[in-house]
Amino acid sequence: MSLFLTEHDVEQLVDMRAALDAVQEALGRLAKGEAANVPRVRAKGDGIVLHSMSAAADYLGLVGTKCYTTTRDAARFHLFLYEQSSGRLVAVIEANHLGQLRTGATSGVAASWLAPPSAGELGLFGSGYQAETQLAALCAVRPIKRAFVYSRDEARRTDFAERMSRQLAIEVVPVDRPQEAAEELPIVVTATTSRQPVFDGSWLAEEALVCAVGSNWLQRAELDTTTIRRADHIVCDSVKACRNEAGDFVEALHRGIFDWSRAVELSSIVAGQSQVHARGRITVFKSVGLAIEDIALGSRVLELARAQGLGVPLPF
Repeated sequence: MSLFLTEHDVEQLVDMRAALDAVQEALGRLAKGEAANVPRVRAKGDGIVLHSMSAAADYLGLVGTKCYTTTRDAARFHLFLYEQSSGRLVAVIEANHLGQLRTGATSGVAASWLAPPSAGELGLFGSGYQAETQLAALCAVRPIKRAFVYSRDEARRTDFAERMSRQLAIEVVPVDRPQEAAEELPIVVTATTSRQPVFDGSWLAEEALVCAVGSNWLQRAELDTTTIRRADHIVCDSVKACRNEAGDFVEALHRGIFDWSRAVELSSIVAGQSQVHARGRITVFKSVGLAIEDIALGSRVLELARAQGLGVPLPF
Protein backbone atom coordinates (compact mmCIF):
# COMPACT_ATOMS: atom_id res chain seq x y z
CA MET A 1 0.00 0.00 0.00
CA SER A 2 1.27 3.46 -0.93
CA LEU A 3 0.93 6.20 1.69
CA PHE A 4 0.67 9.97 1.58
CA LEU A 5 2.23 11.57 4.66
CA THR A 6 1.82 15.22 5.59
CA GLU A 7 4.15 17.69 7.28
CA HIS A 8 2.19 17.09 10.48
CA ASP A 9 2.79 13.34 10.20
CA VAL A 10 6.54 13.91 9.80
CA GLU A 11 6.63 16.21 12.83
CA GLN A 12 4.83 13.57 14.90
CA LEU A 13 6.97 10.64 13.82
CA VAL A 14 10.63 11.73 13.85
CA ASP A 15 12.83 14.08 15.82
CA MET A 16 16.42 15.28 15.68
CA ARG A 17 17.78 12.12 17.31
CA ALA A 18 16.17 9.99 14.60
CA ALA A 19 17.54 12.33 11.94
CA LEU A 20 21.08 12.17 13.34
CA ASP A 21 21.01 8.37 13.38
CA ALA A 22 19.56 8.14 9.86
CA VAL A 23 22.01 10.61 8.32
CA GLN A 24 25.06 9.09 9.98
CA GLU A 25 24.15 5.62 8.73
CA ALA A 26 23.35 6.92 5.25
CA LEU A 27 26.72 8.64 4.92
CA GLY A 28 28.60 5.57 6.10
CA ARG A 29 26.71 3.36 3.65
CA LEU A 30 27.33 5.85 0.86
CA ALA A 31 31.09 5.65 1.40
CA LYS A 32 30.94 1.84 1.35
CA GLY A 33 29.07 1.71 -1.96
CA GLU A 34 25.80 0.55 -0.41
CA ALA A 35 24.01 3.68 -1.60
CA ALA A 36 24.29 6.06 -4.55
CA ASN A 37 23.51 9.77 -4.67
CA VAL A 38 22.67 11.98 -7.66
CA PRO A 39 23.24 15.74 -7.12
CA ARG A 40 20.43 18.23 -7.56
CA VAL A 41 19.37 19.44 -11.00
CA ARG A 42 17.16 22.43 -11.72
CA ALA A 43 14.60 23.23 -14.40
CA LYS A 44 13.79 26.94 -14.63
CA GLY A 45 10.49 28.27 -15.91
CA ASP A 46 8.87 31.67 -15.90
CA GLY A 47 8.67 32.56 -12.21
CA ILE A 48 9.42 29.05 -10.95
CA VAL A 49 12.30 26.63 -10.44
CA LEU A 50 11.82 22.86 -10.14
CA HIS A 51 14.61 21.23 -8.14
CA SER A 52 15.08 17.44 -8.14
CA MET A 53 17.59 15.14 -6.45
CA SER A 54 17.68 11.35 -6.34
CA ALA A 55 19.36 8.47 -4.57
CA ALA A 56 19.34 4.70 -4.28
CA ALA A 57 19.70 3.03 -0.89
CA ASP A 58 20.46 -0.66 -1.33
CA TYR A 59 20.71 -1.09 2.43
CA LEU A 60 17.11 0.12 2.81
CA GLY A 61 15.67 -1.52 -0.29
CA LEU A 62 14.48 1.86 -1.52
CA VAL A 63 15.15 4.40 -4.23
CA GLY A 64 13.70 7.88 -4.23
CA THR A 65 13.51 11.41 -5.49
CA LYS A 66 12.94 14.65 -3.67
CA CYS A 67 11.35 17.33 -5.85
CA TYR A 68 10.52 20.84 -4.80
CA THR A 69 9.41 24.05 -6.40
CA THR A 70 10.44 27.56 -5.50
CA THR A 71 8.50 30.64 -6.56
CA ARG A 72 8.46 34.23 -5.38
CA ASP A 73 5.82 33.26 -2.81
CA ALA A 74 6.74 29.81 -1.49
CA ALA A 75 8.73 26.60 -1.62
CA ARG A 76 6.95 23.22 -1.72
CA PHE A 77 8.74 19.93 -1.05
CA HIS A 78 7.80 16.29 -1.74
CA LEU A 79 9.74 13.06 -1.34
CA PHE A 80 8.81 10.04 -3.48
CA LEU A 81 9.93 6.62 -2.23
CA TYR A 82 9.93 3.46 -4.37
CA GLU A 83 10.44 -0.16 -3.39
CA GLN A 84 13.69 -1.29 -4.96
CA SER A 85 12.67 -4.87 -5.65
CA SER A 86 9.46 -4.02 -7.54
CA GLY A 87 9.75 -0.35 -8.50
CA ARG A 88 6.41 0.24 -6.78
CA LEU A 89 5.72 3.69 -5.31
CA VAL A 90 5.39 3.23 -1.55
CA ALA A 91 5.18 6.77 -0.22
CA VAL A 92 4.74 10.42 -1.07
CA ILE A 93 5.90 12.55 1.86
CA GLU A 94 5.60 16.29 2.32
CA ALA A 95 9.24 17.08 2.94
CA ASN A 96 9.80 20.62 4.18
CA HIS A 97 10.27 19.71 7.85
CA LEU A 98 12.03 16.49 6.86
CA GLY A 99 14.55 18.53 4.86
CA GLN A 100 15.12 20.92 7.74
CA LEU A 101 15.77 17.99 10.08
CA ARG A 102 18.21 16.24 7.78
CA THR A 103 20.10 19.46 7.03
CA GLY A 104 20.53 20.13 10.73
CA ALA A 105 21.42 16.51 11.37
CA THR A 106 24.14 16.58 8.70
CA SER A 107 25.84 19.46 10.50
CA GLY A 108 25.36 17.54 13.74
CA VAL A 109 27.09 14.49 12.30
CA ALA A 110 29.91 16.71 11.01
CA ALA A 111 30.32 18.33 14.41
CA SER A 112 30.38 14.95 16.16
CA TRP A 113 33.50 14.13 14.13
CA LEU A 114 35.09 17.55 13.69
CA ALA A 115 34.16 19.94 16.52
CA PRO A 116 36.07 20.22 19.81
CA PRO A 117 34.47 17.68 22.18
CA SER A 118 34.15 20.24 24.97
CA ALA A 119 32.60 22.97 22.79
CA GLY A 120 30.08 24.76 25.00
CA GLU A 121 29.36 27.81 22.86
CA LEU A 122 28.59 28.52 19.23
CA GLY A 123 27.82 31.35 16.89
CA LEU A 124 24.85 31.20 14.55
CA PHE A 125 24.11 33.36 11.52
CA GLY A 126 20.45 33.20 10.55
CA SER A 127 17.18 33.08 12.47
CA GLY A 128 14.91 31.02 10.21
CA TYR A 129 13.73 27.41 10.23
CA GLN A 130 17.08 26.05 9.06
CA ALA A 131 18.82 27.89 11.88
CA GLU A 132 16.47 26.20 14.36
CA THR A 133 17.42 22.68 13.32
CA GLN A 134 21.09 23.58 13.04
CA LEU A 135 21.08 24.73 16.66
CA ALA A 136 19.09 21.71 17.82
CA ALA A 137 21.49 19.30 16.11
CA LEU A 138 24.61 20.95 17.51
CA CYS A 139 23.14 20.88 21.01
CA ALA A 140 22.45 17.16 20.58
CA VAL A 141 26.09 16.29 19.85
CA ARG A 142 28.06 18.83 21.90
CA PRO A 143 27.55 20.26 25.44
CA ILE A 144 26.33 23.63 24.17
CA LYS A 145 25.28 25.99 26.95
CA ARG A 146 25.27 29.31 25.10
CA ALA A 147 24.66 30.37 21.50
CA PHE A 148 25.08 33.82 19.98
CA VAL A 149 22.71 34.49 17.08
CA TYR A 150 23.02 37.25 14.51
CA SER A 151 20.68 38.11 11.68
CA ARG A 152 19.90 41.42 10.00
CA ASP A 153 16.39 41.68 11.41
CA GLU A 154 16.60 42.58 15.10
CA ALA A 155 13.03 41.54 15.89
CA ARG A 156 13.45 38.12 14.26
CA ARG A 157 16.73 37.33 15.99
CA THR A 158 15.29 38.41 19.35
CA ASP A 159 12.21 36.21 18.86
CA PHE A 160 14.42 33.34 17.71
CA ALA A 161 16.63 33.66 20.78
CA GLU A 162 13.70 33.65 23.19
CA ARG A 163 12.00 30.72 21.50
CA MET A 164 15.10 28.53 21.16
CA SER A 165 16.23 29.30 24.71
CA ARG A 166 12.95 27.80 25.94
CA GLN A 167 12.99 24.90 23.50
CA LEU A 168 16.57 23.77 24.11
CA ALA A 169 17.05 24.95 27.70
CA ILE A 170 20.22 26.85 26.83
CA GLU A 171 21.10 30.54 26.74
CA VAL A 172 20.56 31.95 23.24
CA VAL A 173 21.80 35.51 23.00
CA PRO A 174 20.77 37.85 20.16
CA VAL A 175 23.73 40.01 19.16
CA ASP A 176 23.91 43.29 17.27
CA ARG A 177 27.25 42.79 15.53
CA PRO A 178 28.30 39.83 13.36
CA GLN A 179 31.66 39.72 15.15
CA GLU A 180 29.88 38.56 18.29
CA ALA A 181 28.62 35.44 16.51
CA ALA A 182 32.05 34.49 15.17
CA GLU A 183 34.93 35.77 17.28
CA GLU A 184 36.82 33.12 19.24
CA LEU A 185 33.97 30.60 19.21
CA PRO A 186 34.57 26.85 18.76
CA ILE A 187 31.66 26.40 16.31
CA VAL A 188 30.24 28.89 13.82
CA VAL A 189 27.17 28.03 11.74
CA THR A 190 25.83 29.94 8.74
CA ALA A 191 22.22 29.26 7.74
CA THR A 192 21.21 32.33 5.77
CA THR A 193 19.98 33.36 2.33
CA SER A 194 22.77 35.90 1.95
CA ARG A 195 24.52 36.33 -1.37
CA GLN A 196 27.57 37.89 0.33
CA PRO A 197 29.89 36.60 3.10
CA VAL A 198 28.32 37.08 6.52
CA PHE A 199 31.49 37.34 8.62
CA ASP A 200 35.21 38.06 8.34
CA GLY A 201 37.30 34.91 8.45
CA SER A 202 40.02 36.67 10.44
CA TRP A 203 37.67 36.55 13.43
CA LEU A 204 37.73 32.75 13.67
CA ALA A 205 39.40 30.92 16.54
CA GLU A 206 42.32 28.65 15.65
CA GLU A 207 40.34 25.45 16.20
CA ALA A 208 36.91 26.59 15.00
CA LEU A 209 34.56 24.39 13.04
CA VAL A 210 32.52 26.36 10.49
CA CYS A 211 29.34 24.70 9.23
CA ALA A 212 28.09 26.53 6.12
CA VAL A 213 24.66 25.34 4.99
CA GLY A 214 22.77 28.32 3.58
CA SER A 215 24.02 28.53 0.00
CA ASN A 216 23.48 25.91 -2.69
CA TRP A 217 23.86 28.28 -5.64
CA LEU A 218 27.16 29.28 -7.26
CA GLN A 219 26.01 32.92 -7.13
CA ARG A 220 25.76 32.92 -3.31
CA ALA A 221 28.54 32.77 -0.73
CA GLU A 222 28.21 32.92 3.07
CA LEU A 223 31.98 32.45 3.57
CA ASP A 224 34.74 34.82 2.53
CA THR A 225 38.09 33.89 0.99
CA THR A 226 39.87 34.51 4.30
CA THR A 227 37.87 31.68 5.87
CA ILE A 228 38.73 29.33 3.00
CA ARG A 229 42.39 30.35 3.06
CA ARG A 230 42.71 29.90 6.83
CA ALA A 231 40.95 26.52 6.87
CA ASP A 232 43.31 23.60 7.33
CA HIS A 233 40.55 21.18 6.38
CA ILE A 234 37.68 21.46 3.89
CA VAL A 235 34.98 18.80 4.34
CA CYS A 236 31.98 18.50 2.00
CA ASP A 237 28.80 16.49 2.23
CA SER A 238 29.57 15.68 -1.43
CA VAL A 239 32.49 17.09 -3.39
CA LYS A 240 30.63 16.54 -6.67
CA ALA A 241 27.55 18.36 -5.42
CA CYS A 242 29.62 21.18 -3.93
CA ARG A 243 31.47 21.66 -7.20
CA ASN A 244 28.07 22.15 -8.84
CA GLU A 245 26.51 24.39 -6.21
CA ALA A 246 28.79 25.75 -3.47
CA GLY A 247 29.30 29.42 -4.21
CA ASP A 248 31.41 29.72 -1.05
CA PHE A 249 34.41 28.42 -3.00
CA VAL A 250 34.03 30.33 -6.28
CA GLU A 251 36.10 33.40 -5.42
CA ALA A 252 38.77 31.33 -3.66
CA LEU A 253 39.08 29.14 -6.76
CA HIS A 254 39.31 32.21 -8.99
CA ARG A 255 42.07 33.70 -6.81
CA GLY A 256 44.03 30.44 -6.68
CA ILE A 257 43.84 29.99 -2.91
CA PHE A 258 41.72 26.83 -3.08
CA ASP A 259 41.51 23.76 -5.27
CA TRP A 260 39.21 20.78 -5.03
CA SER A 261 42.02 18.35 -4.23
CA ARG A 262 41.87 19.76 -0.69
CA ALA A 263 38.28 18.66 -0.14
CA VAL A 264 37.35 15.51 1.79
CA GLU A 265 33.88 13.99 1.93
CA LEU A 266 32.14 13.65 5.28
CA SER A 267 31.00 10.16 4.31
CA SER A 268 34.60 8.95 4.05
CA ILE A 269 35.29 10.27 7.56
CA VAL A 270 32.18 8.57 8.96
CA ALA A 271 33.22 5.29 7.29
CA GLY A 272 36.78 5.54 8.63
CA GLN A 273 38.28 5.89 5.17
CA SER A 274 39.68 9.40 5.81
CA GLN A 275 40.97 11.09 8.92
CA VAL A 276 40.85 14.78 9.75
CA HIS A 277 42.87 15.89 12.76
CA ALA A 278 40.93 19.01 13.66
CA ARG A 279 42.44 19.83 17.07
CA GLY A 280 43.99 23.29 16.94
CA ARG A 281 43.00 23.74 13.30
CA ILE A 282 40.19 25.51 11.45
CA THR A 283 37.80 23.19 9.62
CA VAL A 284 35.12 24.20 7.14
CA PHE A 285 32.20 21.85 6.61
CA LYS A 286 30.17 22.73 3.53
CA SER A 287 26.75 21.15 3.05
CA VAL A 288 24.51 21.61 0.02
CA GLY A 289 22.13 18.74 0.83
CA LEU A 290 21.99 15.15 -0.44
CA ALA A 291 19.01 13.07 -1.51
CA ILE A 292 20.39 10.00 0.27
CA GLU A 293 19.86 11.88 3.55
CA ASP A 294 16.22 12.57 2.65
CA ILE A 295 15.62 8.96 1.65
CA ALA A 296 17.23 7.64 4.83
CA LEU A 297 15.05 9.80 7.06
CA GLY A 298 12.02 9.30 4.84
CA SER A 299 12.44 5.55 5.21
CA ARG A 300 12.26 5.95 8.98
CA VAL A 301 9.15 8.12 8.66
CA LEU A 302 7.48 5.49 6.50
CA GLU A 303 8.41 2.66 8.86
CA LEU A 304 6.94 4.47 11.86
CA ALA A 305 3.84 5.58 9.94
CA ARG A 306 3.05 1.99 9.02
CA ALA A 307 3.57 0.85 12.62
CA GLN A 308 1.31 3.61 13.99
CA GLY A 309 -1.33 3.50 11.28
CA LEU A 310 -0.71 7.05 10.07
CA GLY A 311 -0.98 8.36 6.53
CA VAL A 312 -3.57 8.39 3.77
CA PRO A 313 -3.62 5.37 1.40
CA LEU A 314 -3.04 6.26 -2.22
CA PRO A 315 -5.05 4.53 -5.00
CA PHE A 316 -2.03 3.05 -6.80
